[in-house]
Amino acid sequence: MAFFIENAIDNHSLLAIQDAVADKSLYQDGKLTAGKTAREVKLNLQADPNAAAIVGVKQKIAAALDAHPLIKRAVYPKQFAKIIISRYQAGMEYGAHIDEAFIDSTRTDIAFTLFLSDPDTYSGGELEIHKSDGVDHVKLPAGSAYVYSADTIHRVTPVTSGVRIAAVGWIQSKVRLATHRQTLFDVNEALELLPRNEENAAARLNLLKVKSNLERLWCD
Repeated sequence: MAFFIENAIDNHSLLAIQDAVADKSLYQDGKLTAGKTAREVKLNLQADPNAAAIVGVKQKIAAALDAHPLIKRAVYPKQFAKIIISRYQAGMEYGAHIDEAFIDSTRTDIAFTLFLSDPDTYSGGELEIHKSDGVDHVKLPAGSAYVYSADTIHRVTPVTSGVRIAAVGWIQSKVRLATHRQTLFDVNEALELLPRNEENAAARLNLLKVKSNLERLWCD
């Protein structure tokens, strides 16, 4: 499952985050946080995770995504493994790689990229997701997020001009298997589409029963 979230964070928070992550002195070599294989193809900068400004940014992003209705229905978030603020300047890229199964002792079921730079301020820097039916090329407006399974091969294409800043993170789901998450999402979507009226009361009740019983079976 992969999906977009437009305006994943409100405009006021976005402006505050963009201001906080603009300081070049916050950044260090991105290889410091890469796994052994990824380190060989990673060429970017990442904000010091312990800097006060960055701690605040990560808290804002986690709170916004955790509360988003689509994240709740599709991801069933249990906890965030990590959030990284990445910076790509001209000539930087992140070659094809796959994320570690565990980051900071937390299983990485779902990955996301929250774009923080306006797309017309840099060239290149697309997020490429390699799928069985082809490759998705993703470059979204600032404040929008792309959410996808962490078990996919992906890369960030070379930035040829400007600066690309994004928040990258991983979430452990309460539901371990992707097929189970998809089924629960389908049930949740069916409930959203079914009007709340007397005519649909029995159907909604049965769907809620199915949803609750599946959650008992599949949720940690």
